[in-house]
Amino acid sequence: MEEEPRISFEDTSVAFSYKSDAALRKANFIFSMVNHPWISAAAIGSVKFALKLHLPVEGIIRKTAFDHFCGGISIDNCDDEIAQLSKYGVGTILDYSVEGEKSEKGFDQVTEEIIRTIDKAKGDPAGIPFSVFKVTGLGDSDLFEKIQREDVLTIEEQRAFERVRQRVDKICARAHANKIPVLIDAEETWIQEPIDTLAYEMMAKYNKEKAIVFNTYQLYRIASLQNLKNSFEEAARKNYYIGAKLVRGAYMEKERARAEAMGYPDPIQPDKAASDKAFNEALEFCVENISRIAFMCGSHNEESNLYLTTLMHKYGLKNTDDRIWFAQLYGMSDNISFNLAKAGYKVAKYVPYGPVRSVMPYLFRRAQENTSVAGQSSRELILIRKELERRKRSRK
Repeated sequence: MEEEPRISFEDTSVAFSYKSDAALRKANFIFSMVNHPWISAAAIGSVKFALKLHLPVEGIIRKTAFDHFCGGISIDNCDDEIAQLSKYGVGTILDYSVEGEKSEKGFDQVTEEIIRTIDKAKGDPAGIPFSVFKVTGLGDSDLFEKIQREDVLTIEEQRAFERVRQRVDKICARAHANKIPVLIDAEETWIQEPIDTLAYEMMAKYNKEKAIVFNTYQLYRIASLQNLKNSFEEAARKNYYIGAKLVRGAYMEKERARAEAMGYPDPIQPDKAASDKAFNEALEFCVENISRIAFMCGSHNEESNLYLTTLMHKYGLKNTDDRIWFAQLYGMSDNISFNLAKAGYKVAKYVPYGPVRSVMPYLFRRAQENTSVAGQSSRELILIRKELERRKRSRK
């Protein structure tokens, strides 16, 4: 029997092999700011104020946070980042991070942009192994909320939702034709059900031969593990494959506040230990049923990523099995991504792109997330400084 996998996330020479000294010093500056909540809050406030006054701050933003967390201002502007990541065995997931105009014209524009990412991936499936989209970029979230409440829709609302279905189908059809898997991102609990319904409808249509359409399961939600198991059973009955992206989740504070304000049970796990347990159980469920599931471990948690490598070994799965992917955000957790890739695992980075001003909401969330997640920015900073010191010593 082969030896247990020996993966270390401490090797900074591998983790930051794709970054120049200048890029690493920039990362040190960014995470030093984020590591101090009051500095981060002040910086975000200042940028928001400058943008509101239409002051020319895009250049400064692009040379700092944008360059670190984003691939470029357009699809083709990401080519250098795609090539650089690919050189080290890491794929790119082009993530159009513009929060579009909430109109039929805006929804159609986002649809066409997502299709462009799929067409680009067709020309470089090794470098761009997945595409991704949010259904709230293709339709009105208020409409999804009304559907989930089971309110009666007007004729125009029924037509609007049919247009959403057609946009989703258009994207998934192109993904199927180009043989490029597509990830459907998760949303808040109060609009997730109609999105799940659309995802399973697309899976039944396009996942007959293999997993092309992937739904996202937020395991910090109490219901998600059972939802994953139920969707697997449904797929088995209807004879199609499940595509699953497993994440912990992104809306905890918002979810808890809404549940308390509206007086319904908190849908979020009671604590981190419960979320971790559900996440690891979901990983094991997917590995146990790998003959009918392809899945992505979308996590910045080192223990979860290590646990998946152990599960793969336990069940006799090769590091290179293309049904199992690891994914992290561009500009974060490079120690996980690049060390896994060097060991032969399938790894991809979410690489956001779009005009600087339009991507600012995404950048604000990254800053706030790194500030609020206990230890995340500190961990990034320790590793960055460790690598800077290593490089300094190696030149003596």
